[in-house]
Amino acid sequence: MGRDLGYFASEELDRPELNKCPDCECFFATDECPLCGKVCPEAFRAGNRAAVKKPKKQKNSSGRVQFVSWYHSWWFILIMMYFMPIVGIILFITSPHSKKSKIIAASVVVGVYVAGGLLVTFGSGLLYNLFSDSPVNDKLTRVEYVEKCDSMSVEDYHRDAYNKGNFVVLELTVKEHIVMNSGEAYYLCTDRLNDGAYVYVQDCSVEKLTNYLTGDMIRVYGECSGWADVAFSASNRVAPLLYMAYSELIG
Repeated sequence: MGRDLGYFASEELDRPELNKCPDCECFFATDECPLCGKVCPEAFRAGNRAAVKKPKKQKNSSGRVQFVSWYHSWWFILIMMYFMPIVGIILFITSPHSKKSKIIAASVVVGVYVAGGLLVTFGSGLLYNLFSDSPVNDKLTRVEYVEKCDSMSVEDYHRDAYNKGNFVVLELTVKEHIVMNSGEAYYLCTDRLNDGAYVYVQDCSVEKLTNYLTGDMIRVYGECSGWADVAFSASNRVAPLLYMAYSELIG
């Protein structure tokens, strides 16, 4: 059977000078389909068929396969971005990937870095507040707590700080306000009447966190915590630590 009788539409996109079978989709020059014998309908005869639209060529495709070096592969660039950012950025810029792909990838990388920074900065403090037990007794009312506190000077507290859990009240002068990255707040204080001894006060307020200023005189109700093993302040002092449950400004 020669080409004049008929051939499939898959060989060419369209043959407008030939009839076309609607069932077999083959072209032929006779009135009947050479495959199924069906008479060609008027709508599928040469000259009556609608023109077949040619598929559009992709703009970004040249039709040839482009091989990318292993060091310009996305997996290697992302690994370098994480472990060696400068090398990763250089490979990213010099890679043969399209500009659109680079913009999307750069947005994703920047978003991951920003989200990671926010998580490190605020996440640790949030988790601490959510899952850690309060270091002070928050089951007592303020009145009950104050009644349990023994009044003492900072010098006396230096000698008694290892008696953890003891309830004490100190009258202090604020020397420095320290806020850690985790969100914990501390005050470096001296005795209200004597600047010779220092004490760290960790703000564990039951009611709400405080924001005392340098020079404020405060009365602190709290519990002994032992000596601080880390120098929290810029003055680099090591001093006993007091957990503050309640406080009030006295001057």
